Amino acid sequence: MSDLVEKLQFYLEYPFVRYALIVGTLIALCSSLLGVTLVLKRYSFIGDGLSHVAFGAMAVASVCNLTNDTLIVMPVTLIAAVLLLRSGQSTRINGDAALAMLSVGSLAMGYLILNLFSTSANLSGDVCSTLFGSTSILTLTKTVVYLCIALSILVITVFVLFYNRIFAVTFDENFTRAIGVKADRYNLLIALVIAVIIVLGMNLVGSLLLSALVIFPALSAMRLLNHFKGVVLCSAVLSVCCALAGMLVSILFSTPVGSTIVAADMLVFFVCSIIGRIRR
Repeated sequence: MSDLVEKLQFYLEYPFVRYALIVGTLIALCSSLLGVTLVLKRYSFIGDGLSHVAFGAMAVASVCNLTNDTLIVMPVTLIAAVLLLRSGQSTRINGDAALAMLSVGSLAMGYLILNLFSTSANLSGDVCSTLFGSTSILTLTKTVVYLCIALSILVITVFVLFYNRIFAVTFDENFTRAIGVKADRYNLLIALVIAVIIVLGMNLVGSLLLSALVIFPALSAMRLLNHFKGVVLCSAVLSVCCALAGMLVSILFSTPVGSTIVAADMLVFFVCSIIGRIRR
């Protein structure tokens, strides 16, 4: 045990490890806040769709040799979130069909662009890191860290300021419209905030594992509590604890960061399910 503590202290002396822990904690916190809303509104798969769109945009940024790929990834993901929301309200293309088209198409085009135009000698490693988040969180520059902190603060502020509206839209959209609240605006706000969370979360767990970071803590908290505010707070605590535990285990035992965090989320979900069954 003392050897592990000494090893952890040794790694914490490096700035990139401290950056990873700070950004990872903030990403996990932001992901958990709207995870409950996505589960209750049955929008769980929107995380997958937007993360695949972000992968395609990141492939374009990589080919263009941009040092800060967020300049491309963020606007493209925000536009995709708006399009998904609009298509979900369309009668010509169902929301799940539009999500599948956009998701698979973006993933395929991103990989195709990387294969055709990438100048990297380690294409397989770059793609694996982007999809599964194996090393991305440990290669953040100070500029990206500050950007992630600023966007995390923005997400938390928006959630706190519009908490009552988000709560109303989540549970009864028709009643929200009946009392004169513009429900479509808040649905759009939720979609845009989710897009920001997706871009942030790709640095932590990659595009393929990102929906687990959003959904698992919410589902775990729902096994323990049955009121919205309590579930949101519990989800935030579980998400942050799992992210920290996953990153520490990854640092100490050299396991992939994203997969380790998701494994921790799965373990907590299993434990919460058992506790929930015993209580019932």
